[in-house]
Amino acid sequence: MGKITVTRCDIEGLCVIEPTVFKDERGFFMETYNQNDFTEAGLDMVFVQDNQSMSTKGVLRGLHFQKNFPQGKLVRVVRGAVFDVAVDLRKSSKTFGKWFGVELSAENKKQFYIPEGFAHGFLVLSDEAEFVYKCTDFYHPNDEGGLAWNCEEIGVQWPIEEGMELIISEKDQNWKGLSDTMKEFSFK
Repeated sequence: MGKITVTRCDIEGLCVIEPTVFKDERGFFMETYNQNDFTEAGLDMVFVQDNQSMSTKGVLRGLHFQKNFPQGKLVRVVRGAVFDVAVDLRKSSKTFGKWFGVELSAENKKQFYIPEGFAHGFLVLSDEAEFVYKCTDFYHPNDEGGLAWNCEEIGVQWPIEEGMELIISEKDQNWKGLSDTMKEFSFK
């Protein structure tokens, strides 16, 4: 019943996934995850944890990764809208240091799969946004890594509206740029 459309991005491993949405006068129905559909599309990851967060407009979370226990993430928005970003941190990748961004919203119902070896973050575009995601490994608090959201080497083009006040945690304000981060850590 589910069936999904998978759009592979220019950066290997990243995928935008659009579920089939069945609408009628009552509302809508969609399968947000069906292992058979994912496997058929060549996405054979196994998820072990689900998370949900709520943030207000201007919140910028990221760019996060886990060092020794990397997580693949299937992310989506169930209320509001965000600009979601993944940065390739795989040293052996031809797209190392490149980023990809996509707007995810309750309205467009798109999902974004970010495999292990990427930093991830998002900027809230709506008044509030609820963000949900599945992970391929458990969260390990002592394994956190991060990359400066505004790293000039990467050059993420965040859609920051004129007058938008960014709300960034102290931790996220203190991450280093790509070169400094990679001196301390790197994925294969």
